[in-house]
Amino acid sequence: MSVEGTWDLTVSTPIGRINAAVDLRQGGDQLTGTAHGAGEDVPLTDVTLDGNLLTWKQAVTKPLRLNLAFTVTVDGDTLTGTSRAGRLPASKVTGRRRTARATATKQT
Repeated sequence: MSVEGTWDLTVSTPIGRINAAVDLRQGGDQLTGTAHGAGEDVPLTDVTLDGNLLTWKQAVTKPLRLNLAFTVTVDGDTLTGTSRAGRLPASKVTGRRRTARATATKQT
Protein backbone atom coordinates (compact mmCIF):
# COMPACT_ATOMS: atom_id res chain seq x y z
CA MET A 1 0.00 0.00 0.00
CA SER A 2 1.34 3.42 -0.90
CA VAL A 3 0.72 6.36 1.42
CA GLU A 4 2.75 8.81 -0.65
CA GLY A 5 1.22 12.19 -1.32
CA THR A 6 -0.16 15.17 0.49
CA TRP A 7 -2.74 14.51 3.19
CA ASP A 8 -5.07 17.19 4.56
CA LEU A 9 -5.60 16.47 8.26
CA THR A 10 -8.04 17.67 10.89
CA VAL A 11 -7.05 17.13 14.52
CA SER A 12 -9.89 17.60 17.03
CA THR A 13 -8.17 18.80 20.22
CA PRO A 14 -9.56 20.03 23.54
CA ILE A 15 -8.72 23.61 22.42
CA GLY A 16 -10.44 23.24 19.03
CA ARG A 17 -9.85 21.85 15.57
CA ILE A 18 -6.45 22.20 13.96
CA ASN A 19 -6.03 21.82 10.22
CA ALA A 20 -2.68 20.72 8.85
CA ALA A 21 -1.15 19.03 5.83
CA VAL A 22 1.33 16.17 5.81
CA ASP A 23 3.56 15.34 2.83
CA LEU A 24 4.70 11.70 2.76
CA ARG A 25 7.40 10.42 0.38
CA GLN A 26 8.86 6.96 -0.19
CA GLY A 27 12.61 6.82 -0.86
CA GLY A 28 13.65 3.23 -1.40
CA ASP A 29 12.39 1.42 1.68
CA GLN A 30 12.32 4.56 3.84
CA LEU A 31 9.21 6.68 4.40
CA THR A 32 9.76 10.37 5.19
CA GLY A 33 7.52 13.36 5.64
CA THR A 34 6.90 16.95 6.62
CA ALA A 35 3.92 18.48 8.42
CA HIS A 36 2.68 21.97 7.54
CA GLY A 37 0.36 23.97 9.78
CA ALA A 38 0.01 26.78 12.31
CA GLY A 39 2.67 28.75 10.45
CA GLU A 40 5.42 26.13 10.76
CA ASP A 41 6.84 23.23 8.78
CA VAL A 42 8.21 20.34 10.84
CA PRO A 43 9.86 17.08 9.83
CA LEU A 44 8.23 13.80 10.75
CA THR A 45 10.29 11.23 12.61
CA ASP A 46 9.91 7.48 13.10
CA VAL A 47 7.54 7.23 10.11
CA THR A 48 6.38 3.61 9.85
CA LEU A 49 3.82 1.82 7.71
CA ASP A 50 2.81 -1.68 8.86
CA GLY A 51 0.03 -2.96 6.62
CA ASN A 52 -2.50 -0.14 6.77
CA LEU A 53 -1.28 1.20 10.15
CA LEU A 54 0.72 4.42 9.75
CA THR A 55 2.59 5.99 12.68
CA TRP A 56 4.85 9.01 13.03
CA LYS A 57 6.11 11.56 15.53
CA GLN A 58 6.57 15.29 15.24
CA ALA A 59 7.44 18.23 17.47
CA VAL A 60 5.41 21.44 17.21
CA THR A 61 5.76 24.85 18.83
CA LYS A 62 2.38 26.36 17.88
CA PRO A 63 -0.11 26.74 19.47
CA LEU A 64 1.90 25.01 22.25
CA ARG A 65 5.29 23.31 22.40
CA LEU A 66 4.36 19.61 22.17
CA ASN A 67 5.79 16.30 21.03
CA LEU A 68 3.04 14.50 19.14
CA ALA A 69 2.69 10.80 18.29
CA PHE A 70 0.24 9.88 15.52
CA THR A 71 -1.34 6.46 14.97
CA VAL A 72 -3.71 6.25 12.02
CA THR A 73 -5.31 3.61 9.84
CA VAL A 74 -5.16 4.25 6.09
CA ASP A 75 -8.06 3.16 3.88
CA GLY A 76 -7.38 4.18 0.28
CA ASP A 77 -7.39 7.99 0.24
CA THR A 78 -8.69 8.47 3.80
CA LEU A 79 -7.19 8.00 7.22
CA THR A 80 -8.52 7.98 10.78
CA GLY A 81 -6.85 7.63 14.12
CA THR A 82 -5.40 9.57 17.02
CA SER A 83 -2.66 11.96 18.02
CA ARG A 84 -1.21 11.96 21.53
CA ALA A 85 0.82 14.61 23.29
CA GLY A 86 2.49 12.93 26.24
CA ARG A 87 -0.01 12.25 29.02
CA LEU A 88 -2.73 14.43 27.52
CA PRO A 89 -5.88 12.69 26.22
CA ALA A 90 -5.71 11.44 22.64
CA SER A 91 -7.12 13.72 19.94
CA LYS A 92 -9.13 12.37 17.00
CA VAL A 93 -7.42 12.66 13.60
CA THR A 94 -9.09 12.41 10.20
CA GLY A 95 -7.55 13.01 6.80
CA ARG A 96 -7.90 12.79 3.08
CA ARG A 97 -5.19 12.43 0.45
CA ARG A 98 -5.17 15.22 -2.11
CA THR A 99 -5.78 14.13 -5.65
CA ALA A 100 -3.78 15.57 -8.55
CA ARG A 101 -6.78 17.73 -9.48
CA ALA A 102 -7.29 19.02 -5.90
CA THR A 103 -3.57 19.85 -5.64
CA ALA A 104 -3.65 21.81 -8.92
CA THR A 105 -6.76 23.70 -7.75
CA LYS A 106 -5.17 24.66 -4.39
CA GLN A 107 -2.06 26.01 -6.16
CA THR A 108 -3.99 28.47 -8.34
